[in-house]
Amino acid sequence: MEKPDFANLVAEVIASLPPAFARHLETVEVVIAPRPSRDQRRALGLKPWQTIYGLYEGVPLTDEYNASAMITIFQEPLERDFRTTAALREQVRRTVLHEIAHHFGISDERLRELGAY
Repeated sequence: MEKPDFANLVAEVIASLPPAFARHLETVEVVIAPRPSRDQRRALGLKPWQTIYGLYEGVPLTDEYNASAMITIFQEPLERDFRTTAALREQVRRTVLHEIAHHFGISDERLRELGAY
């Protein structure tokens, strides 16, 4: 089976958002990077064997209206850990939605409470 285009997987998730949510993402840049940078890893306190699938950098809407932000989705760890098309598609969806939740001011703790982990 041919691997899906990673950028298309990310774009599909964003395109599927209800308009009421999508309109709040106008100031959010979504980028794809191979893996977390050295600076990102250092800022997060990641150990050499740890990784992340996505990262939200910015000010949540709950703190400042119309704040600009960036969501980075890390391709290599996702493709490494989710080898089937279906599993990769689902985890990319979960990762993008997780980072968007941060833009709306939802913390990791709250996401755990909601069963989103």
